[in-house]
Amino acid sequence: MASPASSIESVLTYHSLPPVRGFTPDHPPDYAEILRCTHCGLCLNQCPTFRVLGWEPDSPRGRIYLMRAVAEGRLEINPDFREHMEVCLACRACQTACPATVQFGRLVEAARWQVRHTLPMAPAERLLRTMVFGLILPHPTLLSLLSRGLWLYQATGLQRIVRKAGWLNRLPYALRTMENMLPERIPARGMAVGRVVPAVGERRGRVALLAGCIMRTLLAPIQEATIRVLTRQGFEVVIPRGQVCCGALHVHAGERRRAQALARRNLKAFMREEVDAILVNAAGCGVAMKEYGELLGDDPQWAEAARAFSAKVRDVTEFLDTVGLRPLPRRLSGRVVYQDPCHLAHGQGVRAQPRRLLQATGLTMIELPDGDLCCGSAGIYNVIHPEIANALLEEKITQIRRIAPDRVVTANAGCMLQLAMGLQRAGLAIPVQHVVELLDEAGGDSAPSSRALRGFRL
Repeated sequence: MASPASSIESVLTYHSLPPVRGFTPDHPPDYAEILRCTHCGLCLNQCPTFRVLGWEPDSPRGRIYLMRAVAEGRLEINPDFREHMEVCLACRACQTACPATVQFGRLVEAARWQVRHTLPMAPAERLLRTMVFGLILPHPTLLSLLSRGLWLYQATGLQRIVRKAGWLNRLPYALRTMENMLPERIPARGMAVGRVVPAVGERRGRVALLAGCIMRTLLAPIQEATIRVLTRQGFEVVIPRGQVCCGALHVHAGERRRAQALARRNLKAFMREEVDAILVNAAGCGVAMKEYGELLGDDPQWAEAARAFSAKVRDVTEFLDTVGLRPLPRRLSGRVVYQDPCHLAHGQGVRAQPRRLLQATGLTMIELPDGDLCCGSAGIYNVIHPEIANALLEEKITQIRRIAPDRVVTANAGCMLQLAMGLQRAGLAIPVQHVVELLDEAGGDSAPSSRALRGFRL
């Protein structure tokens, strides 16, 4: 294999398109932030793509080197530059490892935005982006219709027929993977918004909850569990009408303009409510919402409101740990491992809080080796970069198999679906659950097995 230096230089000398010197003035990667990287290499072993590929341009240090080369006019934004930016999982593990605290996540997202409006795009990709980022995700009605169709696919028995006949093998890998990741029981109805759920017992405050995309449709039972947990803990919960996708997937994919439009719509929806905190139970959404102040920082109309909004955003585990749990009426038993969602541990610095909540249920916590290493989900990464995603997932499942816990617990939708698929592939009948589901079990009369993510099939 070529040396790291020659690997990078091969990219610097590659010219397949007319030169596009430097970044455009429209939100380039922060050059001052780029210069803060000392190239010490402490990020390398924490970078999932570097661990899998062993290729310097696919490490945080290498990607920053490439960004600096573009900023200084030594490299044009070309297909190779795009590939090295897009193969990054944007998990932000490098930020945890970095002694200089370089904000790599924002750098790579800015680089992807530059790629998005600089390089030409194939018609098929343009159509796909329009469908996913422009139509489906921003419109809750379309999301609900899609979810309803998937429910019918299961309820009519068509899914069983398709899988038994082997017809899935005729589909493109991306579609096959998405079908494999469907929950065993898709709810017939999604989460209802535009409602207020009163607190149980003495009221401790009022909070707003993000409905989300996947969370409000395919994983709506987790949202209902979240509401039950919060109301039992004395909080009135409002689910604002008019809220939409948080824009996290858009930002990660370089769709900055569309992400900004979604952020403005959410600000309008949530600003109508007087609440103590704005809560989210999906880690990637939490990072995006906590960074609305940066996303809309150049918008004179919305910048101040965005900063105020972001200051109120809390992950639900972060919030519950801060306010303190009321005593839980039930004690749960069993051994659990907790998988740190990347955007919760590295993006928000929330690590100890979910663990303390799990311990409060009575469960025995077992640490997963490299538990904060990405599982390979990373939004839609497991669909567009399956080889790397599967390598990371296999490493994770190997560790889980060795420990043999009773449950696997995490705090992010993508991680749950990815881990459940990996366990099913490995023939391991271990449920994957969200932290709030266990709090719900310990807090009332819920039936735990009905909400465990079991039975993912290939």
